[in-house]
Amino acid sequence: MSTFRRPRIKTTAEVLTSRTITDFGEQWVNYQDNPGYYGSLKLLEDLFGNLLTLEFVRDKRVADIGSGTGRIVNMLLDAGASHVIAIEPSAAFAVLQKNTLPRKDRVTYINDRGNSLPDGLNLDLVVSIGVLHHIPDPAPVVDAAYRALRPGGYMLIWLYGREGNELYLIFTGFLRVVTKHIPHGLLMLLCSALNVVLDIYIVMSRYIPLPMRDYMRNVLARFPRAVRKLTIYDQLNPAYAKYYSKNEAESLLKCAGFANVSIWHRHGYSWSVIGQKPLK
Repeated sequence: MSTFRRPRIKTTAEVLTSRTITDFGEQWVNYQDNPGYYGSLKLLEDLFGNLLTLEFVRDKRVADIGSGTGRIVNMLLDAGASHVIAIEPSAAFAVLQKNTLPRKDRVTYINDRGNSLPDGLNLDLVVSIGVLHHIPDPAPVVDAAYRALRPGGYMLIWLYGREGNELYLIFTGFLRVVTKHIPHGLLMLLCSALNVVLDIYIVMSRYIPLPMRDYMRNVLARFPRAVRKLTIYDQLNPAYAKYYSKNEAESLLKCAGFANVSIWHRHGYSWSVIGQKPLK
């Protein structure tokens, strides 16, 4: 006698994660380039802040969780990493492979989610830049990174920050009620209009102490205009985005067992956090 099994109903977190992967896959398939400062070692150095030097990356085995178009992978290779494991679950996986093709012998590609990173890889460093704040339950990803590291290895993450962004979050919160549901083409038109507003805001930030002034002057102003448009899109399109408090950002690594956790408030806008896997 056959047994009827009721199909498992996906949780809200699973649905949001799947939608976010689809959203970013669509974005990166359509916009594949990482020009200028946006794809530079200078930006990677800025993301590391005072937590890690570029020199540390040289000759190291590194994993990049959420590789997208290969932007961070190429930065790590430019910094001298001996090998990079690139993990990307979305339709952008083919773009990742294309954009890193000249150095494919130094890259291992995994077309899966971050929690699929294999155990015991003896990695020196795992990075996840701008990814975990789009995952409703990032703990399994951080746990996988911990298991893949060698004793004494490091994980560095970059996250949207809550502190310093209170007014901005009110503004984008209202917009996202609508924008995360509208078609890609219509959202890009809105982003084009908002990009003009951003141009004006960046110029004003040079002379007036506006909110997020440091980030506007030292990061967004250095991006090509096309990248600034995509940055706006990143804020308005994903099904899920969390802005972390300092304590929440630190706890992501501490709860996974990382020691010596340090945090940097990058340009008063976001958090870079690093932790070390204990030697014993």
